[in-house]
Amino acid sequence: MAESNFIDHVKIYCRSGKGGRGSSHFRREKYIPKGGPDGGDGGRGGHVYLRGNRNYWTLLHLKYERHVLATNGEGGSAKRSSGKDGEDRVIEVPCGTVVYDAVTGEYICDVVEDGQDILLLKGGRGGLGNWNFKTSTNQAPRYAQPGEPAEEREIICQLKLLADVGLVGFPNAGKSTLLSVVSAAKPKIADYPFTTLEPNLGIVGYRDNRSFVMADIPGIIEGASEGKGLGLRFLRHIERNSLLLFMIPGDSADIRKEYGILHNELVKYNPELLNKSRVLAITKSDLLDEELMKALSGDLPEDVPHLFISSVTQTGIDELKDLLWHELNRETFHEAESIVHKDLDVSLLSPDEEEEENVL
Repeated sequence: MAESNFIDHVKIYCRSGKGGRGSSHFRREKYIPKGGPDGGDGGRGGHVYLRGNRNYWTLLHLKYERHVLATNGEGGSAKRSSGKDGEDRVIEVPCGTVVYDAVTGEYICDVVEDGQDILLLKGGRGGLGNWNFKTSTNQAPRYAQPGEPAEEREIICQLKLLADVGLVGFPNAGKSTLLSVVSAAKPKIADYPFTTLEPNLGIVGYRDNRSFVMADIPGIIEGASEGKGLGLRFLRHIERNSLLLFMIPGDSADIRKEYGILHNELVKYNPELLNKSRVLAITKSDLLDEELMKALSGDLPEDVPHLFISSVTQTGIDELKDLLWHELNRETFHEAESIVHKDLDVSLLSPDEEEEENVL
């Protein structure tokens, strides 16, 4: 089987450039046999930068570039000529990349914006030439500074997908089918567990030319937070999502229990996921009649809005988009409602009261 092009974890050895040595040259020209010191300074070593690039969506381009080396600064020369600075190296990564020290595991930085530059390793400073050390009592210094050494470090880059909605569910719950229906993404779809082996992104079109991004990750099984299945490898992609869409098939034996298992695995992996908005979609509802849907609704979690959908017949898809858009923009809607209520309250005031309100 061909190896996947989705690479979200790479280890890179980085080294900046060392500074160039300062020159200890003396001026020697015709009729000037004993000129003073004129050794130039050494050049700065090259820096190593990290830069966010929105045109990348995986770390595939870094898979075979495991050594990033900046060049050294050149040494100084005669006539106070400074050496050339070393060339900087830039590691371009997708937005949403987290960088750690490969040896200590220390968190280094998080690249989240396009064009964001972060200095990873600083190049060594160039040494000073001997002309910097001449004084009235030491008019012929025969020494110069060496350049500063280079810095080196092994780093680990981990990609966490930036998406508005993350799909959460057991294998074969219909996540990839939904993504293929609501977006132009073409994920692999088949009737067996773990069909999806890598995350897929899709842009979901909404009304008035608006859109949001949906991410489909491989199915989660019980114990995924402890490393079972594929969940542990891809659970980090859920951390960036603004909203989590739980998907459970309508023919499941116990929908409430399966939701509890999925919710528990996410909380075990990262308790901060409790703060994210959640929506529950009961998939494959074309297998259910209205009476059964009504009976199932009474046993669903009360604190999560739910919908019955069918990606095959596209039942409830428009309602799901409306619900997702409302949940994604809940704070904006609340601010707008508060402004409307405030304007309404002010309009009901008498002229004297309104003037007093404006003064306050």
